[in-house]
Amino acid sequence: MAGIKDVADKAGLSVATVSRALSGKPNVSAKSRKLALEAAGELGFVPSYHASSLASGRNHNIGLVIPAIHRWYFSSVLEGVSEVLLEAGFDLTLYNVGHEPEHRHRVLNDFLLRKRLDAVIAVALVLSDAEIQQLLAVHRPIVGVGGTLPGASTIRIDDERLAGMATDHLVRLGHTRIAHVTGNAALDQDFKLPGIRHVGYQKAMAAAGLEVRPEWQIAADFTVQGAYTAARRLLGTTAERPTAVFAASDEMAVGTILAARDFGLHVPRDLSVVGMDGHELGETFGLTTIDQDPRGQGALAARTALQLLESKREPDGTRVAPDADQEFPTQFVIRASTAVPPA
Repeated sequence: MAGIKDVADKAGLSVATVSRALSGKPNVSAKSRKLALEAAGELGFVPSYHASSLASGRNHNIGLVIPAIHRWYFSSVLEGVSEVLLEAGFDLTLYNVGHEPEHRHRVLNDFLLRKRLDAVIAVALVLSDAEIQQLLAVHRPIVGVGGTLPGASTIRIDDERLAGMATDHLVRLGHTRIAHVTGNAALDQDFKLPGIRHVGYQKAMAAAGLEVRPEWQIAADFTVQGAYTAARRLLGTTAERPTAVFAASDEMAVGTILAARDFGLHVPRDLSVVGMDGHELGETFGLTTIDQDPRGQGALAARTALQLLESKREPDGTRVAPDADQEFPTQFVIRASTAVPPA
């Protein structure tokens, strides 16, 4: 059976370079990685990951914790994480905690503490101080996506500022009667995303001297269907209709557009609608939105986790984070769903 030295000789590379290439480490050129993989394939060489783990102390396995796999945002983050880890030769263990407190407790207090993982990526989860300290105590790098986690590297967007920007876009078009579709109480957990975006809307309205009407603040479940039902109530029962709506997610913005059509309202002539997130449905519906590229956030989270694994340790065992808090770039995409209000 061929050994790693045989692979190195055939590829014309050093044993160290071949070892790094086959183990998925990032500090190898694309050309060298290709030569090593081709030589290993021709010789039928299969790396012993068990031996590699014993030698390096790593399992080449990174855990990803998300609240719900069926949601577009979380599945998009998963795609980005998976793509980077596959290229790096790392396995991915997915923990879909859902909304069951017991599931969350078992994942955060049992599964993640087992030494099968090299690092943990937590998406849209607020970890208690005790949970964070437990993870840090076993010296596993933690990367948070969606908000700040004390003691961990984090990747986030400024939800409050961006929500204010979306609302201000409607204000600048001349709208004064602006409604808001927010998330319901069940979704206002962990990083309090619906509440944070609602605050951004309220601040933008206050800055423009505009009234925030309670009857124009409606809640849904961040889905098209949920927002469709809520928006039908908004547009069909209020004495005076708004001329614009800021929805806290693109899916809820699409639901609002569909509800408006039911009442014979033309978007944007009769009702302007702006969303937030960059959902793939946005282009189909001509939706003005703020694209936060969750797949790109997932890819950056995975790269950050890999960088942390290569980083130096402090005397207490903690790792030196390359960037403790990273604000992910967003793009304001103006399409056909917003326009000046009707005369």
